[in-house]
Amino acid sequence: MGEEREAAREAEIGRIREEIDRLDEQIQALITRRAECARRIAEIKKEAGDAEAFFYRPEREAQILRRVLERNRGPLSDEEMARLFREIMSACLALEQPLNVAFLGPEGTFTQLAAFKHFGHSIRSRPLPTIDEVFREVEAGSVHYGVVPVENSTEGMVSHTLDRFLNSPLYICGEVELRVHHYLMAVGGRIEDIRRVYSHRQSLAQCREWLDAHLPQAERIAVESNAEAARRASRETRAAAIAGEATAHIYRLRILASNIEDEPENTTRFLVIGRQQVPPSGNDKTSLLLSAPNRPGALFRLLEPLARHGVSMTRIESRPSRRGLWDYVFFVDVEGHRSEDKVAAALAELEREASLFRVLGSYPRAVL
Repeated sequence: MGEEREAAREAEIGRIREEIDRLDEQIQALITRRAECARRIAEIKKEAGDAEAFFYRPEREAQILRRVLERNRGPLSDEEMARLFREIMSACLALEQPLNVAFLGPEGTFTQLAAFKHFGHSIRSRPLPTIDEVFREVEAGSVHYGVVPVENSTEGMVSHTLDRFLNSPLYICGEVELRVHHYLMAVGGRIEDIRRVYSHRQSLAQCREWLDAHLPQAERIAVESNAEAARRASRETRAAAIAGEATAHIYRLRILASNIEDEPENTTRFLVIGRQQVPPSGNDKTSLLLSAPNRPGALFRLLEPLARHGVSMTRIESRPSRRGLWDYVFFVDVEGHRSEDKVAAALAELEREASLFRVLGSYPRAVL
């Protein structure tokens, strides 16, 4: 009886594997058809002389991913299903035009992971050492888009990214939210032997409690990126780095501790910057750069039109304008696209009240 049951199980597994093989053929054939459609779109656009930046349509991809999630019934998670379709779209878009995307490098940073999460792995990614250089490369047209960090759920805004918008003509074309897990890594040895910990200042701050408890004796050294931290740790015997898991593989480091961030829901938000304005996707966000005259009640009068027109403000951040002592500008995020009636009406009133008014971009909200 045991042999018969085993034979029946093997036969059932064989039938399922045959079905998987047939499904694989169908999936491959459908992906090929999709790629052929993408290539035909590229030919039509080239014949029409469309600007090259518009081969990528952020609002279109956001709409596709939302429909994917609406259809998903498992067993794959929404995250896995979205990742699979993102890679299919990325590969198909590369047939139309390979995208060049700059990010705050070097290789292995969370910003690179955010770029891959948003665009897929079929892009030509270019690591740059500073946020300034990412902006400059996009402004110069050397790359199509850039990806820069803007906000962390634990440590707040990345002020340098906000300040760079003061003098940049670029638009925000999208956003990426990335769950951030930090790992302690070193060439080898034990945690108690570590005497120096390298990391970006934001990561050091996000792991402060863990470091206090487990490495109180270690000097904490802030560097420009977590990948740079890993590079330095790879050259020292009693040093460690705090970085993402992928960085350990790149620099051949051993992971000594995992998920050492103080907040388990630690998430960083990144912005996709480019030279195009994005049409509405149906679920959008608009970012504004504002300044109010220096008089009593100025900020209230500046923001009151949003409330009156029913436009929800999701964030406001103040930064020195660098135009005069105690003069500030405000970075404001609101729900909706600038073309929507209520948003457009509120912005028109707000522009009349503001001493400085600029729409940094309307763009799809992060899908996941």
